[in-house]
Amino acid sequence: MSDLSGVNNASSVFDQINQANKANSTASASSTETQNDMFMELLIAQLKNQSPTSPTDTNQFMSQVTEMSMVESMTNMEAAIGDMSSSLLSSQSALQASSMVGQNVFVESDKAMVGSGQGSIDGVLELPASASDVRVQIFDQNDTLVGTVELGQQAAGDHEYSFDSSELPAGEYRLLAQAQVDGKTQTLDNFVSHPVESVTLGQNGVGMTVNTALGGTSMGDIKQIAA
Repeated sequence: MSDLSGVNNASSVFDQINQANKANSTASASSTETQNDMFMELLIAQLKNQSPTSPTDTNQFMSQVTEMSMVESMTNMEAAIGDMSSSLLSSQSALQASSMVGQNVFVESDKAMVGSGQGSIDGVLELPASASDVRVQIFDQNDTLVGTVELGQQAAGDHEYSFDSSELPAGEYRLLAQAQVDGKTQTLDNFVSHPVESVTLGQNGVGMTVNTALGGTSMGDIKQIAA
């Protein structure tokens, strides 16, 4: 895995990817070289064991050498195209990863991190059915209620909310999102906005994990991305 911790240095990302691509190219070249050695051994064995009264036809011998050259050229071309494709994919992933750092992503959580003077706690609720009353409560580390966002009556679907946290002390807060559905209180799935601190790329740039103050989250589990 290639870790882009705290990266605004995109060059280090490309260095890591280039090293991985170089290793893949070396392995591919080694495989081709092994195939060529086997072919030459078989060809030499054929020449050594040919009958003196009926030697190998020159045209047939040259045809075999030509076939070997063609196979080697095609193998090298295939390896080159594969390396180029892998390099392009890795570079694209690196650029995407670099652009993610500093943006806000909405990940499923009941935690919100408030910095000194931070403007707001933002989130998105998933409401499975229409509700007569929807609210989000904010608790501090002592489990004391410090604020409530009243959303009132809402239809089924996703609903954004925002709470002014500029007066709150810096620290971690717990969020409780609930709704009254058919006279019963339901706890809702809550996606809270957190800034991206770093991004971890998968092997050859495939797959990406976004790291926030809450830990790592795969791209597939992110609700939305905001500037």
